[in-house]
Amino acid sequence: MIAPLDRRRLQVRPVARAGRACAAAAIGWSNLIARVRAGALARDVGGRPSAPAEVIGLVLWILLFTRLQSAAGKDITAATANALALQSMERAMHIDIERSANHWLAGHLVLSHLAVYLYRLYYAVIVGVLVWVFIRHADAYCKVRRVLVAMMALILPVYWAVPESPPRFALPGVIDIVAKYDILGHASRDSGNGQNHYSAMPSLHVGLSLWCAYAVWSVLRVEHSRLALLSWMFPLLMAADVLATGNHYVLDVAGSIVLLALAILAASMWGRLAEHRRQARPRRSVHT
Repeated sequence: MIAPLDRRRLQVRPVARAGRACAAAAIGWSNLIARVRAGALARDVGGRPSAPAEVIGLVLWILLFTRLQSAAGKDITAATANALALQSMERAMHIDIERSANHWLAGHLVLSHLAVYLYRLYYAVIVGVLVWVFIRHADAYCKVRRVLVAMMALILPVYWAVPESPPRFALPGVIDIVAKYDILGHASRDSGNGQNHYSAMPSLHVGLSLWCAYAVWSVLRVEHSRLALLSWMFPLLMAADVLATGNHYVLDVAGSIVLLALAILAASMWGRLAEHRRQARPRRSVHT
């Protein structure tokens, strides 16, 4: 028989082991968080600026972009005329699928709600990809951030020069699915609330989702090529979303692809210029 004292010792040992395991796990998580925090806040890791500088810079840029975008596309007459011209082009090319896609989606209530959630909440994916690249892939961060900024800068002159009404305004019979099931309320789709509803070309939703895919593909294509290819499913899904909800035309989506290509080219030139300046600084300091 086991003595009472030995029985108590046997009961205490599992508790002690569990306590040591919990303590070890807590220490491990603390070390992991510390390493991530140190990496995120470190300055000039792989050429990447510090986190506070990036946050401040991106917030200021986004505020400026939002202000400039909201000021564009105010000529409703020109926006409608451009939309009608684009519809004629699509009919001639036999790619005018917006109305049929919209009616199909309107007949599926659950899918309509999911489409609205994707349309409204995709910004979380953009932020998530940006933070993930910043923390886990510092050497690639500046490149993908330059592409993002270049894309937003290149799209503004188009919005100013070529306003365009979306199908929900300019194409008869199209149902505004986002307005019907909007999680932000119907006021968010009101044309008089200060938002820019007449800048459909190119699609910013598709453009930014293309940027997300490009960023993920850029950092994973070497070690995880198959996983990198899956990232391109996101812009395909977004393209189907904006077409079926009546927010964009097929040619708007094509314009977003061209926009990404031009942004990559501009970011590459930007990167080479930045590298040239960085290499020139030590030379100046040596000569001085």
